[in-house]
Amino acid sequence: MASLKELIRGIKVISFAGDPEKPVSSITFDSRQVSGGSLFIAVRGSKNDGHDYISSAVSSGASAIICEKLPDKTDPRISWILTDDSALALGIVASNYYKNPSSSLKLVGVTGTNGKTTIATLLYKTFSGLGYKCGLFSTVCNYVIDRELPATHTTPDPVQLNRVMSEMVSAGCDYAFMEVSSHAVDQQRIAGLRFAGGIFTNLTHDHLDYHKTFDRYLAAKKMFFDQLPENAFALVNTDDRNGKVMLQNCKARPFTFSVRGPADFRCGIIEQTFDGMGLKIMGEEVWTRFIGDYNASNLLAVYAASELLGAKRKEILTAMSDLHPVAGRLEVIRSSGITGIVDYAHTPDALINVLDTLNKIREGNIQLITVVGAGGDRDKTKRPKMASISAERSTKLIL
Repeated sequence: MASLKELIRGIKVISFAGDPEKPVSSITFDSRQVSGGSLFIAVRGSKNDGHDYISSAVSSGASAIICEKLPDKTDPRISWILTDDSALALGIVASNYYKNPSSSLKLVGVTGTNGKTTIATLLYKTFSGLGYKCGLFSTVCNYVIDRELPATHTTPDPVQLNRVMSEMVSAGCDYAFMEVSSHAVDQQRIAGLRFAGGIFTNLTHDHLDYHKTFDRYLAAKKMFFDQLPENAFALVNTDDRNGKVMLQNCKARPFTFSVRGPADFRCGIIEQTFDGMGLKIMGEEVWTRFIGDYNASNLLAVYAASELLGAKRKEILTAMSDLHPVAGRLEVIRSSGITGIVDYAHTPDALINVLDTLNKIREGNIQLITVVGAGGDRDKTKRPKMASISAERSTKLIL
């Protein structure tokens, strides 16, 4: 059982009252999970404020509280730690509690509007195919080697994140690949983690319901690269004008990739059908089971990151030729002479990319019938744009 002193190592302590040697049985930011000996971290959220539940945590047996504002009356039997950012403290405490598991893994984060799931998943599959034990955090599913865990968020909360990474370390994993959402960066969910590399895909219209402005959305993505250590790599897509922005003031080793122009890692499309796509990556030809110009970019990112992680060119290309598309990402389904394409496209830019790809490949009188919707109560400003894009690029449209 770790002591309170060990768990708060690295956080900014404004004031401390209590016993620093007190043993802590568990950590949580959810007052409903508090039990005897728990450390409760009061985090301010977008809908709820953990400070409103401090009294509940105390009643449930919490032995220590981390908060940004102390209650008017504090129980002297409890240790009280005042900090200026409880969300940041939560990430650091979670990492300390689970013995800093990210330091025992080669952890690579993938961020950007589109392509995160594909790149993270394909890196996991590539390195698994090369014989390494790997972990994965993605929107679709999380894996500890081949054990599947349900995914609740693109990037889990810090406690869950470090708990699963601790399982990865115990299972002997060498690598872990993670989608890093802008929400996760802004909410400090990745605080306390040590990354071996970061990948930037692109930045287009999304999540403005949360970030309010594009500049704030951009700043959240850039914050991830600003926090990378010097010995990590920062790999960015320079086909997106924001790629080089990510490298500004970044301490990590900078690398670029592009399917359109000069870059450290380059790729060109040789041919493309509904069965797959031929690519020329760094002068080497490879046939893949993927379609779409943006998938050429995704595959190039996978190749580049694999090389930066120490894999050899030929073994990477061989592994890539065996890869299959991620479920729901330009997934081709054929039956009775009809070709169906399932794709997660949920932003205007992603929809343009998918429909332009299909229009480029289809021949003769083949019709393109698009079914698109926008469920939930998220960013509503993109809905009319997506309807317009679909109408302009489809033979028939179902909304």
